[in-house]
Amino acid sequence: MTWSRSLLVPAAFLALLAVAVAAPGLLTGVDPLAADPVSALAPPGGAHWFGSDHLGRDVLSRVVHGARHSLSIGVTATALAVAAGVLLGLAAGLSPKWLDEALARSFDVLSTLPELLLALLVIAVTGPGTGNVIFAIAVAQVPNYARVIRAQTFVVRRAGYVEQAVTFGRSRAAITAGHVLPNVLGPIPVLATIGLGQAVIAASGLSFLGMGPQPPAAEWGAMLSEARNYLRVAWWEALFPGVAITLTVVSLTVVGRRLQRRFEGRTP
Repeated sequence: MTWSRSLLVPAAFLALLAVAVAAPGLLTGVDPLAADPVSALAPPGGAHWFGSDHLGRDVLSRVVHGARHSLSIGVTATALAVAAGVLLGLAAGLSPKWLDEALARSFDVLSTLPELLLALLVIAVTGPGTGNVIFAIAVAQVPNYARVIRAQTFVVRRAGYVEQAVTFGRSRAAITAGHVLPNVLGPIPVLATIGLGQAVIAASGLSFLGMGPQPPAAEWGAMLSEARNYLRVAWWEALFPGVAITLTVVSLTVVGRRLQRRFEGRTP
């Protein structure tokens, strides 16, 4: 992959996010939960580079530590969605026509609903909480992966090497595991990269609505929810977590689109 400037910048930002998730202490030594009423709503400056919030907590520290919450929700939900989507897509592509049609129509119906709305419907049944938010986002994303894997399965199962394996008498399970599955996973890294950005948006949106990690946890969506009452007097309290969400999604989308072009053979 050619490392042009347009790709280097988002890749560097994602690397910085990885550091924030794995070792936030390398980026800030301030406790994100430490309140200081005397310094409440202090503007960005020397003591607080990103300012302080309405409780006097350092916004920079909360943004850095919030990356762990927001990204862990997104990554876990995406991983679950990929696993379930691959299994359901394979099942549809290798099943009898009646079962394939039933699964395909289910994927189509679920895909017509916005992911955030579908996630809210799931949470309405399961209730709020970080675990339920992860489950809801995963359920909302499953149809995207299942439809692609189903289409890939139709192509691969008619390939010459699969027909040859059938001729040699290999079992259905061996053919699926050794020939079909490895060859239908090609688009998944691309879809998962872009899907991770969508999952981060969904996680932040659900947290903003009070469905995810609860205060005083440092999570980007929850930070925006707390900051909305102070926009007129402390714009920085909402600006920086909002910028973090935006840059994360944009960076993941740019890298994902470049991976897609690479996968389709449109870039060197």
